[in-house]
Amino acid sequence: MSEKLHRISAPAKLTLELRCTGVRADGYHFIDSEMVTLELADTLSIDPSATGLSADGPFAAGMPLDDSNLVAKALRLAGRSAAVHIHKVIPHGGGLGGGSSDAAAVLRWAGYTDVVGASQLGADVSFCLVGGRARVRGIGEIVEPLEFLAIDITLVIPPLAVSTPAVYKAWDELGAPRSDGPNDLEPAALVVEPQLTRWRDRIREVAGISPTLAGSGATWFLVGHHSLAAALPEAMVVQTRTDRQQHAAGGR
Repeated sequence: MSEKLHRISAPAKLTLELRCTGVRADGYHFIDSEMVTLELADTLSIDPSATGLSADGPFAAGMPLDDSNLVAKALRLAGRSAAVHIHKVIPHGGGLGGGSSDAAAVLRWAGYTDVVGASQLGADVSFCLVGGRARVRGIGEIVEPLEFLAIDITLVIPPLAVSTPAVYKAWDELGAPRSDGPNDLEPAALVVEPQLTRWRDRIREVAGISPTLAGSGATWFLVGHHSLAAALPEAMVVQTRTDRQQHAAGGR
């Protein structure tokens, strides 16, 4: 008799502010950031009686469905096996922690609560394991929960994907610049993917205010709800908000 199928939400994360504070000897970057969970979420269906990865949804195309996927790595870290189907609505390479959120959802299902251990999978996985709103430091493994703030958010997701390692490498090569805005990685991301500049300027023109880059990109966001879909038909415009969702997790 097969075990019960589990359906789990894997909410996106948004980095409201990101400061890069240094580089560790092994090349990992130290950060000091404020992150929040969004209502926008992937949905994972987990079947412990089978194995394998599959996906559907608007951002499923091009997803690796092998051992390189963070979900597969999360299963190995937790010492579990299962078939996992991902309904993918968080873009890959969008700066919203989609892969990290999926991995954290698997860790929660498996009963894995070690925040520091989760950081082995990626800098955002520890926060996604905890959720809510938090100050995140170190290489992502120090997660200090903060009081929840209800914030409406407009996401503009252009048809681009940006490599996080490439952005950090560019940040190093630019001399570790401090951004005038809330995201230190923004200048480096504009070098890695010059089309981001065009999208920033278009959003500013139609919204009347400058957007902020989400993490290493490619998503731009604005605080508040803005009707931008008609003016930006090539992008996906998502109205969402912060989510209270927070999970008990051990570690530091």
